[in-house]
Amino acid sequence: MGFLTGHELTWMPEALRILRDELPNIDVMISSQYSPLLANALVKGTVDAAFLRRERGVADLAFRLLVKEPLVVVLPSDHHLAALKAISPGDLVGETFVTVSDTAPVLRVVIDNYLKRSGINITPAHEADHLAMGMSLIASTRGVGLLPAYAQNFLPSSVTSRPLKGDTPTVDLVLGYRKSNQSPVLKILLSRLDELVARVSKKAH
Repeated sequence: MGFLTGHELTWMPEALRILRDELPNIDVMISSQYSPLLANALVKGTVDAAFLRRERGVADLAFRLLVKEPLVVVLPSDHHLAALKAISPGDLVGETFVTVSDTAPVLRVVIDNYLKRSGINITPAHEADHLAMGMSLIASTRGVGLLPAYAQNFLPSSVTSRPLKGDTPTVDLVLGYRKSNQSPVLKILLSRLDELVARVSKKAH
């Protein structure tokens, strides 16, 4: 199984719980990677299933929606915008904006489209390749950024988050697999996907 970095803490325990009866008969290999690399691993057959973004241009893969993750504003804890209960897109204008790099192409498109439809023009000052880098850039530059809500699980004390006002953008987290994969273990996972989502949702609340 492959996991988008940062999601293994949430999804791996429940996925293994569902497969516990099969664990003595299978080799479990866990891979945490960027979403495009996970999609490539699925195509090559090095992993059977992956928790990732809905990557484009991979016709051999199928995706099952797990959850729509809302984006939140991430900013220094003592930033002037942190005094607000919720932040509007217009509040971001004039701030040092940290966005994600091409290591997260699906998320980057969601962020860019949200800013565009909100009618604001923001040129990112920095691009982060991964979550830890994003946190560091936001803290050190006193900037702001938009990240999926799961990032809140990893915030250091120097960084906080606030919800967005209005129509909050979301990014899909999906289970991806190769359409031609006949793995019996994959079939078990797919057949109990609703149970998996329900378990994770219950723990989150």
